[in-house]
Amino acid sequence: MMDSVAIFVRSIASGMHAAFLLARGRAEGLQHADSDLAGAARSFWAIAVALPAFILLRQLGGNAGATPAHDFALDLLSYIVGWLGFALLSRPIVEAMGCAPRWSLFVVVWNWCNVVQYLLLVLAAVPGLLGAPAVVQEAASLIAIGWALWLEWFAIKLALGVSTLPALGLVGLDLSIGLALTALGQALVGS
Repeated sequence: MMDSVAIFVRSIASGMHAAFLLARGRAEGLQHADSDLAGAARSFWAIAVALPAFILLRQLGGNAGATPAHDFALDLLSYIVGWLGFALLSRPIVEAMGCAPRWSLFVVVWNWCNVVQYLLLVLAAVPGLLGAPAVVQEAASLIAIGWALWLEWFAIKLALGVSTLPALGLVGLDLSIGLALTALGQALVGS
């Protein structure tokens, strides 16, 4: 039991350390990420680690519809399906790119960088919560979104050892999944 807890804690700590290094543009973050299938499986704990930030962002977004519990359930389902869906869809794409041996490292880095991306978006909301002018809030949001997108591209590029365009393609796939799920969720809430 203690070994399992120690592995769990070490996995989260090393994954977050890797992601924070990558968020600062430091390629050595990859050295702190697990690169085997077991590590890839453990890295999906990032879904739970990022969940409080997701819930906070959802609350700050003012998504209070006529059926809040239903709307929250749809948003939560989209959160999970989007996260797992990208990981699942990326595997055959990464294999087609000739990077199959690096898929585990890619998934580990991508999962933990998602947590940092959520944290960046939460930080971007702080100026608005403190009553800053709209221009400051908008600038903070643009910086956070830009940084989050750059982080995903940088992490993918390094983890897979690919050039700019393939990494951008995977970022585009991730964004497309998120946008499609958002549109589906809005259609279901509106019906």
